[in-house]
Amino acid sequence: MPELPEVETIVRDLAPQLEGRKFHNPRLLKSDVLRKVSRERLLDSLRGRRILSVRRRAKHVVFLLDGGLRLVIQPRMTGVFTICRQRLTQQERRYAVLLVSIGDGATFVYRDVRRLGTIWLLNERQWQTYTAGIGPEPLDDGFDLDQFVAQIGGSRQAIKKVLMDQRRLAGVGNIYANEALFRARVDPSRATQRLSRSEAGRIHREVRAVLSAAIAASGTTVRDYRTGTGQSGSFQFQLRAYGRGGEPCPRCRTRLVTTHAIDGRATTFCWRCQRGRQ
Repeated sequence: MPELPEVETIVRDLAPQLEGRKFHNPRLLKSDVLRKVSRERLLDSLRGRRILSVRRRAKHVVFLLDGGLRLVIQPRMTGVFTICRQRLTQQERRYAVLLVSIGDGATFVYRDVRRLGTIWLLNERQWQTYTAGIGPEPLDDGFDLDQFVAQIGGSRQAIKKVLMDQRRLAGVGNIYANEALFRARVDPSRATQRLSRSEAGRIHREVRAVLSAAIAASGTTVRDYRTGTGQSGSFQFQLRAYGRGGEPCPRCRTRLVTTHAIDGRATTFCWRCQRGRQ
């Protein structure tokens, strides 16, 4: 699933091409991605709206439209955003969900092979309620160690699971939770309330560092993720833990272990480097 770096990359690619443009002739080809908005209302509300900004919130792409409406799309595992300046091929149109003309012969296209993504249309009040249920952005300037400790503190759950809880922290998923904990040398199964402040400090530092590095590399492409210009990311070549179960640890050469016992997701770690307090 695209996490913070992937969605941030998509937004940075889309914003220069969409901001200031108007939506014309919106077409919704698949309705099962809609959440709390009808097909008719979505299309009527998009028609003729100007795009004021394209931003990211957690793992969502947020289009602020004139009149205060927000089109909010979470791409999940197989959602892809593109700006097409040619007629869509039959294969491209097969998986198209939303198509909107933006002028000059260009079309904004949201495609989703498995249609796991979601589309919301929210007014200002609905948006404030929605965003209030999501934790702080880990790359915000004000997100210091004290705020991080306040967000994760008091939980008996494994630290990896807490890092992925969107109510506590925005945008971190399985890939970057694995990576940050490996780099911080913290056992992903450690109960969060048992972390020392020193350990929390290392996690805070590495979460921010790995997310920043992944953005610089345009995200991680394991299978379906593409940037807003249709390219693959390259952070997969910098991964030290995620997806490397059975390989030697890049620090101590111990064989990395992958388990599904923590949260049902693949967790890869080094039992030697991440074991106990450092």
